[in-house]
Amino acid sequence: MDYSTSPLWADIVPIPQNDGPHPLASIAYTSEYSEAMGYLRAMMAAGEHSKRVLSLTMDVIAMNPAHYTVWLYRAKTVFEIGFDLKSEMAFLNHIALLHQKNYQIWHHRQLIMERLGDPTGEDEFIAKMFAQDAKNYHVWSYRQWLVRHFSLFDSPTELSSTSALILSDVRNNSAWNHRFFLVFGRKDGNPAFHPPPEIIEREIDYAKTAVFKAPQNPCPWVYLRGVIRSAGSPLSELLEFAAQFAPLDRPDEVRSSHALDVLADIFAETEGKKEDAVKVMDLLAQKYDPIRANYWRYRRAQLAPATAAATA
Repeated sequence: MDYSTSPLWADIVPIPQNDGPHPLASIAYTSEYSEAMGYLRAMMAAGEHSKRVLSLTMDVIAMNPAHYTVWLYRAKTVFEIGFDLKSEMAFLNHIALLHQKNYQIWHHRQLIMERLGDPTGEDEFIAKMFAQDAKNYHVWSYRQWLVRHFSLFDSPTELSSTSALILSDVRNNSAWNHRFFLVFGRKDGNPAFHPPPEIIEREIDYAKTAVFKAPQNPCPWVYLRGVIRSAGSPLSELLEFAAQFAPLDRPDEVRSSHALDVLADIFAETEGKKEDAVKVMDLLAQKYDPIRANYWRYRRAQLAPATAAATA
C-alpha cells in the first residue's frame, strides 16, 4: 500500500527512523517497510487506536512478523477499540500457519484468549499446527498455558489427543512432556495434590507398553522415572522390568541402554549391589553408551570406596 498517496493517511506526517548522524550498521529496509513503519511511529506518538491502525499493523506484521513492538501496539489497539476478538483469532490462525516458529504470534494469541475467556475451537487449531510440526515448542507452551489457565487437566480431549500424538510418534518427547503435565502438573498450584493409585498404575502401564514398542527410546524411560518419583516410590520398583531389557548374565543381549541406566541407579542405591552397579556402568561406558563414557567412569569412581569396603 502507498500510504503517502492514500486519502486515509493524508492527515499523518510519518516519522522516519532516527539512526543518528553516523550509523554504524544501517539495516537495508525495503522502501515499503520503511514507509509503513514511519506511519506507525506517527500513530504511536499520537497514541491513536483505530481500525486504520489495525490495518497498518497488519501490513507491518506481514513484512516483519517478529516485530514485538508492533504486536504489542496491535494488542492495545484491539482492546482499546473493542475489536471483535474472534475476528482477531481468525487473523492469528492464518498468520500462525504461515510463520510457525514465531514467538510473538503466540504471545499475542495468549493475550487475546485471556480476554476472550473461551478456549472453544483451540484444540482443533492446535491439531492443525501439530499436523505441520508435532514438536513445535511455541504451540506446546501455549497449550500448556491453556490447560493451566482454563483448568483443563481433566479434559478427556487433552489426554486423548496427546495419546494420539504419542501413538503416531512414540519418540515425540513434547507429547510425553505434556502428558506428564496433564497428570501431575496441577501439583504446582496444589502441593497437596497426588494422583490416586489407579492413575499412577495406569501411567506406569502406559509407559511400559511404549518401552516394549521401542526399548531404545528414552521418552518412556524418563516418563517412568518421573511417575515413580511423583508417586513417592523407590526406583527399585522398576528392577524386574528394566532387567528384561538388560540381562546382566547375557550382556550381549542388552536391548536398551536406558534400562542399564535405570539398573545403574537402582544398584548404586541398594545395599550389597555396588558390584552390580560397577558392572552396569562398565557396560555403559565401554559398549552401550560410550558417548558418555567419562560420566560413567566418574559414577563408577564414586562407588569405588563403597566397593572396596565391601570386598575388604
